[in-house]
Amino acid sequence: MNDAGILFSFTGGVARITLNRPQRLNSLSDGMHEEIAAAIAGVEHDPALRVLVFSGSGRAFCAGQDQTDRTPPADGSRRDLGLSLERYYKPLVLKLRALPVPVVCALNGVAAGVGSTLALACDIVIASKSAYFLQGFTKLGLMPDAGATQFLPQLVGTARAIGLSMLNHKLSAEQAAAWGLIWRCVEDEEFQAEAELLIAQLAGSATKALGLTKLAIYAAADNSLAQQLELELQSQRALGYSDDYQEGAAAFREKRAPLFRGS
Repeated sequence: MNDAGILFSFTGGVARITLNRPQRLNSLSDGMHEEIAAAIAGVEHDPALRVLVFSGSGRAFCAGQDQTDRTPPADGSRRDLGLSLERYYKPLVLKLRALPVPVVCALNGVAAGVGSTLALACDIVIASKSAYFLQGFTKLGLMPDAGATQFLPQLVGTARAIGLSMLNHKLSAEQAAAWGLIWRCVEDEEFQAEAELLIAQLAGSATKALGLTKLAIYAAADNSLAQQLELELQSQRALGYSDDYQEGAAAFREKRAPLFRGS
């Protein structure tokens, strides 16, 4: 895929989706959603997949929903904004959270509106120091969506989530890291290299172990302690039969670096 919506590549176990409308600060159109869904569908069942990466072209990650797709109908009727959430955003966020591999957001610039939510739907966010988050929904008379009202309070607490959502203050990447909203903030000149190091580390790790770790952590919010202990038990049992565990245990005994193959 190399049209104006997204850029997509899949090599070395790493699938990359780059939002590619820099002239619109990579704001999301319906067409882009179709391309993103097709890209993920093409790799999600591929055993070679080790990591999925989201990034943006130009100076922004994603400025949110493209409002030109939300122009009021000519007949004066009012548009059902829930349709795009139902058709595009809800399936995308659920898909990202359910993928059995790490999903990385390399946040190169502003993440505003639902662009912020897309970043937070990823498992690990590494951001350049000049990047920032902005909710901005209430400026349009709307509320945060696509999972933002769950992600924000879970990550930074209720008070900060309400303040960010209602006051629409910019949150710098540096402050986002300090608050625990994202994994890491790095200097702009180091950002690309550090992001690639992180991606390479994940791509070379024990993929099944990473996937089950991710799913267990997300399940914990809804599970009792007994349910979580059972989930850990069953997941660890499955990992014990994996090739990567055999390799990891052998490497430990032999005092060498493991060579994981994701199997």
